[in-house]
Amino acid sequence: MLNISEPSLQFLPCRTSNHLLQPFWDYLLIHYMPFISSPFFPVLLGFSSYFFFSLPFAVLDLLGEKVPLFHQYKIQPDKQPTLKMMCNSFMVTIYNHIFFVLPAVIIGTLFMPAPPLPRDAPTVCELFIDGLAVILLFDTQYYIWHFMHHKYPHLYRWIHAVHHEYMAPFSWAAERLSIPELMSVGLWSNYNPILLNCHPLTTWCITVFSIWMSVEDHIGYDLPWTLNHVVPLGLLGGAPAHDMHHQRPSSNYAPFFSHWDRIFGTAVPLKKKTQNNK
Repeated sequence: MLNISEPSLQFLPCRTSNHLLQPFWDYLLIHYMPFISSPFFPVLLGFSSYFFFSLPFAVLDLLGEKVPLFHQYKIQPDKQPTLKMMCNSFMVTIYNHIFFVLPAVIIGTLFMPAPPLPRDAPTVCELFIDGLAVILLFDTQYYIWHFMHHKYPHLYRWIHAVHHEYMAPFSWAAERLSIPELMSVGLWSNYNPILLNCHPLTTWCITVFSIWMSVEDHIGYDLPWTLNHVVPLGLLGGAPAHDMHHQRPSSNYAPFFSHWDRIFGTAVPLKKKTQNNK
């Protein structure tokens, strides 16, 4: 997907820049150019992020009450995901990558070669502002898409119902998607950074960060140090909002932020269950 020509590499050590990220970007270009310029690098980055972010919470779910330090924050403690449920969701993700994502990357590379990698790194300010813009745009797109797929039963049944098989979310279910939903999410994830003219490094950072946010939304734990508690003013919904969406599907449609649900009256606060409240 991304390329950089060999002639440009020989000038990299001689270039000066006041960008804080320039040394790191130069290091990537000089030492890992074949790897990061591969069209499969974004796929590997996304899948590995999903795997390693999800794994610790899967272990917590399997241990359950044996780890009371974390289990006390379980949103639906009466609904513990089983190993079979986790494997089933993980295999859906594997299937989607083998039979859709990888073929789509190969076809896309044949018909639309990517431009060369830039020599200059983004500034920290550019990375932050562009990254925030991409996530806000995706949040808006998915809110509309999500609302429509819950409003119209045929759309829900044929496209979005796969994601709602379980009322209590868990980390491996973050990417439990039908192919049409994966196509929508993939389209926005790949083309929003292009539309907003983002630097490749910014795009990769957005990929990792947005997958972390998605996994965090699905962990099923209202941990006090997650982003929805760290970011002030309740700007992020986090696991409480998305868990409530799985309990009450007509609420909390936004994937990350809370402003659209507040504006359109679809925000519903979490009602945490207890072992005695089944």
